[in-house]
Amino acid sequence: MIKESPNVLDDSWQVSSMFKNGDFILLGEQGKIGFIYNDTQVVRFYPGKKQKYMWHFWAEKPQETQKLFGQKVKIIGVSKNNGEKVNVFEGSIGIPNTAIKDNDKVGRMPSLMTLPSKGLWRLEAHVDEKLFGSVVVEVH
Repeated sequence: MIKESPNVLDDSWQVSSMFKNGDFILLGEQGKIGFIYNDTQVVRFYPGKKQKYMWHFWAEKPQETQKLFGQKVKIIGVSKNNGEKVNVFEGSIGIPNTAIKDNDKVGRMPSLMTLPSKGLWRLEAHVDEKLFGSVVVEVH
């Protein structure tokens, strides 16, 4: 059962901010949640088009972030236009590759995502069945 999202039809919806993390640009909330995205035509969301995105998750402290590794994640999309909800993706946060410097400071999850219609969508990330954070995107 999917719980009702707060403020689904609220007029204050805005596309999430882009921020830099290392060599990548992400869309989301810096230091909390986001996925690699640069708003070019190649990576934008289009109705029904499946795209690959790499999610990043950070907790308040590095020790808490490490507890995210291996946790199940469910991404639920909520349409601003009509409140429609769709299950976008299910996966889990990967165990870090310790051979890569500082790779244990962020949880990562590859995903294939598609949204059914144009407009603003809130992508709610539920980690271990609790809302972790959300990213607002525009489907062109």
